[in-house]
Amino acid sequence: MKINEAILEKTAKLCRERNVVIPTFAQLKDPSTAAAAVRARLKKVGMNDLDPVNLFRITWKNDVETGFFGGVNYLEIPRELTGIDARVIGLVGKYFPTGAHKVGAAFACLAPRLVTGEFDPTSQKAVWPSTGNYCRGGAFDSALLGCAAVAILPEGMSKERFAWLKSIGAEIIATPGAESNVKEIYDKCHEINRTRKDCMIFNQFAEFGNPIWHYHLTGGAIEEVFENVKGGNGRLAGYVSATGSAGTIAAGDYLRSKFPQVRVAACEALQCPTLLQNGFGEHRIEGIGDKHIPWVHNVRNTDLVVAVDDEDCMRLLRLFNEPAGRKRLAAEGVGKEALEKLSLLGISGIANMLAAVKLAKYYELGREDLVFTIFTDSVEMYRSRLGELEDERGKYGEIQAAMDMDRRMRGASTDNLRELSYRDRKALHNLKYFTWVEQQGKTSDELRRLWDPAFWTETFAQAAAWDKLIEQFNRRTGLA
Repeated sequence: MKINEAILEKTAKLCRERNVVIPTFAQLKDPSTAAAAVRARLKKVGMNDLDPVNLFRITWKNDVETGFFGGVNYLEIPRELTGIDARVIGLVGKYFPTGAHKVGAAFACLAPRLVTGEFDPTSQKAVWPSTGNYCRGGAFDSALLGCAAVAILPEGMSKERFAWLKSIGAEIIATPGAESNVKEIYDKCHEINRTRKDCMIFNQFAEFGNPIWHYHLTGGAIEEVFENVKGGNGRLAGYVSATGSAGTIAAGDYLRSKFPQVRVAACEALQCPTLLQNGFGEHRIEGIGDKHIPWVHNVRNTDLVVAVDDEDCMRLLRLFNEPAGRKRLAAEGVGKEALEKLSLLGISGIANMLAAVKLAKYYELGREDLVFTIFTDSVEMYRSRLGELEDERGKYGEIQAAMDMDRRMRGASTDNLRELSYRDRKALHNLKYFTWVEQQGKTSDELRRLWDPAFWTETFAQAAAWDKLIEQFNRRTGLA
């Protein structure tokens, strides 16, 4: 990695003035190793306050009751709800700053460029292209650092996302379309590259900091939870992640290195079945980008594609959060504590849960099998969607709740699912050519390199080198 000393000195001066200490990846994985001075500062700072010390809260281990750190935040979905023998457990993203784990992926794209001097926060704006949570995470990280942020996201995303971005002072660029209109985001990035020289684009679909963060932190967090809850004969049988920018699914690469028999499944919307059928379309599962294969997706390590109907997700959003829905779930035997925690699942979290159930049914998993997934954000990002659904369909009642429980939850089946052979994976990998080589300036040789397992081993190992650079940078500021 090349070091730009001139920019690095300006960045160090800015961080010194703002009292910014940059955490290492190792510290975010185990935040108990943070310095005593950091822990003392955290006592006075709220989770979402725009204080640089909140960089240390970019971890799966925030204790929301004490404001400090504890174990990994996770939620097990009861069998009374899933209707299967296998256990389904999701890591909870709500307890990150901004209420979604994407703030971690954004940090991992930004931090290496800060500590090498590649990005100048004193003169450049950080551009965060996203379908929702990533640009919020990037805007938050930028605000902590004290640099300007530009958020690019489709105009059809939930109102909560736009309101939050406005409140934090980010410049907002709304592109045409909704969840699956990723190319329009890329087009806007190209325009910015041509016309705004004061901007640097942090494209999560192509930035390897995104999967590197999830490989080490999300993968490590899942391993830790599994070891704590597996019991005597538990097996880590599956890992499910909506592809989106393909950062989160990289936790599956880590898990396979520890549990070789794990099945890694990519979840996507049935209405836009890019991986399932090389298809296209529009859908309502916010948080999943579509119509292309992200550059950073190691498709060779994906065993299964599971397509989830977005109508199932919208109906379960109501079932989990409307009074009539919770009454129905209680009648089905779902306990009070579990009922209260269902609000921790946003729309993509519901899709991931359904995909985990479908995986368990497909592989006929039993009571000793555990399937892990991710609950990226919570219902707090979708209250407006609940209001829209009521305006469109009327008040949610007990009959509808019973129907949705029976058909949408218990009725989840193994349809719209594809187990990938070696040739299937290679074909999906080759689809990257049309987006990334023809449109985005990558080369065929770079694409071929992505098929080599050694490339990914080297890529994921970069975290250790980045940590050394972060430590050097903190010493330069005098704040270490």
